[in-house]
Amino acid sequence: MSLTLIPTTNWAGNLSYAATEVHRPRSLDELRRTVARSTRIRALGSGHSFSGVADTTGELVLLDRLPPTVDVTPATSTVTVSSATRYGDLAAALHQKGFALANLASLPHISVGGSVATATHGSGDGLRCLAASVAGLELVGPEGDLVELRRDTDPDTFDGSVVALGALGVVTRLTLDIEPSYEMTQRVRLDVPLDEVAARPDDVFGAAYSVSVFTDWRGGTADVWLKARSDRPGSGWNGGRAAPHPVHAVPGVSPESSTQQMGVSGPWHERLPHFRPELTPGAGEELQSEYYVPRTAAPAAFAALRGIGDLVAPVLHIAEVRTVRGDGLWLSPAHGRDSVTFHFTWIKDPVAVEPVVAAVEEVLMPLGARPHWAKLTAASAVEIVSRYERAPEFGQLLQKFDPAGKFRNAFVDGLFPAW
Repeated sequence: MSLTLIPTTNWAGNLSYAATEVHRPRSLDELRRTVARSTRIRALGSGHSFSGVADTTGELVLLDRLPPTVDVTPATSTVTVSSATRYGDLAAALHQKGFALANLASLPHISVGGSVATATHGSGDGLRCLAASVAGLELVGPEGDLVELRRDTDPDTFDGSVVALGALGVVTRLTLDIEPSYEMTQRVRLDVPLDEVAARPDDVFGAAYSVSVFTDWRGGTADVWLKARSDRPGSGWNGGRAAPHPVHAVPGVSPESSTQQMGVSGPWHERLPHFRPELTPGAGEELQSEYYVPRTAAPAAFAALRGIGDLVAPVLHIAEVRTVRGDGLWLSPAHGRDSVTFHFTWIKDPVAVEPVVAAVEEVLMPLGARPHWAKLTAASAVEIVSRYERAPEFGQLLQKFDPAGKFRNAFVDGLFPAW
């Protein structure tokens, strides 16, 4: 067995994991034995979570040395993939076989298992979070047992088992919906008035298959990234002015790591993310928080954030606004409602950032905001979990799948202390 006692930190370096041991099994059988003899254990993905969702005082297990899997089944339009697979690698393999995912996050470097467990998302009026494409999953239970769950055979519990924060077991493989490969273009519109975005959200966010609005909340304008599918027309909106050359999401930063822009047509996986998989977009010198707000409350959220723009901007690299279609996953922040997400990439200065995060939440939480599970938040666990109507049922799943709490950690205990 490969075992290291070296402390593991997350990508940003704002969190040092408290695990006593870190395991990297090379086979499924080795993983099952490791889980069976552990008293507390958590799976760790690519380490892109800023919160303590993956942290533990027990043991951590990394799945990146398990045999890789990318098995396409054309008859069911699905692909089965190993949990540690990164989206960039999966996307390239799928495209080579003539298939595609409907959605990708902005960063292709993140793992499939970790992204699904925390309901990470991309952007698009018609696009749900990445976890909503899961048709089946395999996990290792507390006794080292293998559990398989499928959307079509486990309708009573499946929607509660996909976005599970790692609390139901160690997910080893996932089956995802796929579709035929498609072409896309990416254009950027500069100096779009925020007043226009707030007043015409259906036009702006409906202008392309995937749309991202970048702003600092103080200057009154935004850059809008439009990712259009060749087979799906947009709303026709074309505000601001066309970017004369490729740009980075953060003003003044080299666009070298950005995906192809300027309206050049190319494969879906080379346009949907903001960043190219072969290049690291940054060194982790940042902190992040994000909030899913009901789409109906978007104008109020825009007004509220502009009202504190002078407070936000000095500790901000950039903010991004996206749309996410609602879904039925119990712990998805987009559960039961179409959402607008307000993402903040902060400077790496916790002392300066913490009061600003609290100020952002003071204006967004009354609007029904749900914080992203993998990002920083000042909200209490009690307040967060109260925003999920299916939380009691998820608590019952915890008891069913893991009665002794082997996969729990402080993060899960805070949310579900009584279940």
